[in-house]
Amino acid sequence: QLIAAGATVTAVDRSASRVRRLEDNLARLRLSAAEVVVADAVAWRPPCPAGAVLVDVPCTATGTIRRHPALPYLKSADDVRRLADVQGRMLAAAIEMTAPGGVIVYACCSLQPEEGRSRIDAAIASGAPVVRDAIQTTEVFGRSELISAEGDLRTFPCHFGEYGGMDGFFASRL
Repeated sequence: QLIAAGATVTAVDRSASRVRRLEDNLARLRLSAAEVVVADAVAWRPPCPAGAVLVDVPCTATGTIRRHPALPYLKSADDVRRLADVQGRMLAAAIEMTAPGGVIVYACCSLQPEEGRSRIDAAIASGAPVVRDAIQTTEVFGRSELISAEGDLRTFPCHFGEYGGMDGFFASRL
């Protein structure tokens, strides 16, 4: 979507198979304006700081429970802790690779606060050079229930019930 909107995109993923799938999809859609890198996003850095970084972190995917009802039996508190650590390191890396005044969007499809709001709160409390940039109701179709008190996007499977519901999701703009 970013490429289709005219953005210059560098996509970084440590999984060669996911990168191949991305490249196949880009070719199928005739989108060629992306640099695709197989690397660990915690260690990789761009040649110069980026104006915007989207951090789509690996998570427990508990927000997909509506479509995957077995999730509570497959995920444990240890999974949440382990992934929260990875997410914190990825967010710290994103902060390092973003130019001053740039924008970071942190996103995950988890319902667990440890994987969403707590990661953002921890980064801010650590003294990282970021502040929340509250998401506005006008950016989410006027649906104020999708915005948390902190200004983050927070969806739940009950939202958009008139359309059959949706996945749980968290996003914060810094």
